[in-house]
Amino acid sequence: MQERLQKLLAQAGYGSRRDCEEFIISGRVRVNGEVATLGQKADLSVDKVTLDGKALPKSESLTLVYIALYKPRNVLSAAERQDDRETVRDLIPVKGHLYPVGRLDFDSEGLILMTNDGELTNKLTHPRFGHLKEYSVLVARRPDEKQLDAWRRGVVLEDGDKTAPAEVHLISASGKGAWIRVIMGEGKKRQIREVGKLLGLPVVKIIRLRIGTLKLGSLKPRQWRHLTEDEVKELKGEKGTKAVSRRGGRTPDKKRLHPTDRPKRVPVTKSRVLDRSRGERPPTKEKTERGREDRLRTRRR
Repeated sequence: MQERLQKLLAQAGYGSRRDCEEFIISGRVRVNGEVATLGQKADLSVDKVTLDGKALPKSESLTLVYIALYKPRNVLSAAERQDDRETVRDLIPVKGHLYPVGRLDFDSEGLILMTNDGELTNKLTHPRFGHLKEYSVLVARRPDEKQLDAWRRGVVLEDGDKTAPAEVHLISASGKGAWIRVIMGEGKKRQIREVGKLLGLPVVKIIRLRIGTLKLGSLKPRQWRHLTEDEVKELKGEKGTKAVSRRGGRTPDKKRLHPTDRPKRVPVTKSRVLDRSRGERPPTKEKTERGREDRLRTRRR
């Protein structure tokens, strides 16, 4: 089936569809030897599509890879080297093309997802899906409530764009500065640093802790690991949620008992009711008379 070239490139792990459009515009993509144009379609089962001379693999032959990486400072969030600076791709000795999802500034650090799953890349980076990203931010001055409220409502940047509302919380003091927690659904270039600068809160350090449902966890700078199957499903929104009680724990499964299995209630009365199910029988006349005589002797004494 024919698909747009940017979608095929994204599915092959070459980045988001927007990035792949730039490959087409710059003339780096060819279809059956001819330079491709934006909007063109192709079918990988019959057409040969290449990027920089390298053919795109058939979709059924592509093994999807998902890796969580702690990007350290002074490392580029790029799949290919642009100069002599180290990239996140250099930190992962795994064969194949991997693309960074959720890019970080050169001087920022924290969680980055490396994958060749173009569909997931598009889902995590496109604003309409609203995936949240969480950051721990060190600012040089202690913010007051007015500054935090302004950050929460949104700030007009120097280019005229206003940032979307965000969750912003003061975590702790740190010398003359403070650590704050920022959770937001967008990610303009150097947005956190620009907002901090405009509010009079110069940003010293940024650590990303979460992308969607994926957390940084115990990873240290330069460390990486493969995602578990459950983590991938959660990122894709494929994993169902379990019932949760009001106290936050799992709701226990309640087994319904058949009426015959339920414990029998023994009524509390002055004279015990006979349980016929146990084979109990009423006392005979002889036992009744004997009991009456015993009670009379007791009273005489």
